[in-house]
Amino acid sequence: MSTVLHKELALFDLDNTLIDTDSDYMWGEFLVKHNLVEESLYRAKNREFYEHYIAGTLDAVVYNEFVAGFLKQHTLTQLHEWREQYLQEEIAPKVRPKAVNAIQSHLQAGHDVVVISATNAFVVKAIANKLFLVEEDNILATELEVTEQGYTGKVAGQPNFKEGKIIHLKNWIAQKNAQGITYTKTYAYSDSKNDLPLLEWADVAIAVCPDDTLHAHALAHHWAVEDWSIKTQA
Repeated sequence: MSTVLHKELALFDLDNTLIDTDSDYMWGEFLVKHNLVEESLYRAKNREFYEHYIAGTLDAVVYNEFVAGFLKQHTLTQLHEWREQYLQEEIAPKVRPKAVNAIQSHLQAGHDVVVISATNAFVVKAIANKLFLVEEDNILATELEVTEQGYTGKVAGQPNFKEGKIIHLKNWIAQKNAQGITYTKTYAYSDSKNDLPLLEWADVAIAVCPDDTLHAHALAHHWAVEDWSIKTQA
């Protein structure tokens, strides 16, 4: 008879939750700053997509194909070099100490920790693994098509966005169930109304530096509201 291991699961959004910025938007700004794209056109388009995300109206496929269009033009070796520079310049200074503490608290309690982000996996997996030490199998993000030759410019499957997060998460949990792991309690942390499906799915929802819509929803549903922003951490 196989043994079932009962565990708890903590789910963390990335942008403006674990870090004090939006990694997708900052990748675009990094490309502009280092003259890797045509500034006026790329910056305006990047900003437009970010405003759609904030408004909750983003077409995640169109946006991620915009991001993948740049990746398609360069070798994986070159992209990885730029990504490492981007991590050190743009993201490492924005890591929230309270986020690190929350992850460590769950790990010390024996919980599994998953970073679950709508941002593309090229950016998310490096951030979550290198800066938060989350193992790669526990990082769920929007996958972009990539071959040994490089990126194709296309999204692979459904974006990990809004209800898409639930679909990918359930597939991940099914794999864990097949390994004999069952989750008895789930926690979810996010800043965004775009993650209401994820927060409502979890047993315990924590709104971190929430936008106005999520903040109102959290108060109405008696969810915890926490401020992890770096400016509040002396």
